[in-house]
Amino acid sequence: MLTFFTTAKPFLGHDGVIQRNALKSWTLLRPDVEVILFGDDAGAAEAARSLGIRHEPQVERNERGSKRLNNLLGRAQAIARHNLLCYINCDIILMQDFCKALARVNAAHSEFLMVGRRWDTEVNELYDFEKKDWETPLRTTVLQQAKQRTPRLDRLFCIHARALRAGHTTSGDWAGLLGQLASLEGAKFKLPSG
Repeated sequence: MLTFFTTAKPFLGHDGVIQRNALKSWTLLRPDVEVILFGDDAGAAEAARSLGIRHEPQVERNERGSKRLNNLLGRAQAIARHNLLCYINCDIILMQDFCKALARVNAAHSEFLMVGRRWDTEVNELYDFEKKDWETPLRTTVLQQAKQRTPRLDRLFCIHARALRAGHTTSGDWAGLLGQLASLEGAKFKLPSG
């Protein structure tokens, strides 16, 4: 169904906790997901191994040492098992309603770009995903305490169908598209109802 790809900060301290929580939540989504973690940051290989996800340590970096997003996009496109790809920040926990929304969009459109933003919630420890209904208490906390902030590239996810890109655009075009999305910071979005 869906391949997630992401890159992380070093898996140390609070960043390590929230990134492990996010990655674990993605692996629990159904019907079928693949997770690819790009980068050689401290703890990335061990986190990928312990979560049973794919680790791709080699990434291109710019002159300041930042990972090149267009490189990640192109590599994910080439190696993903699924036709739907999702670039997502490595600190966003997802629940099954994410896949339900994706299924609705995918059923209605053969080509699409689905974009969303996160709710900021304070999580300071590894979440217990072994609980049978782990989503309910987390959703309650989010609805009571979380804040949804202005759209920014570092607070969103982007899903696209591989067919949307096949033979039509390059990973550089994808990076440009994400740059355009980032420029929408402060814009108001109207979500479809139903």
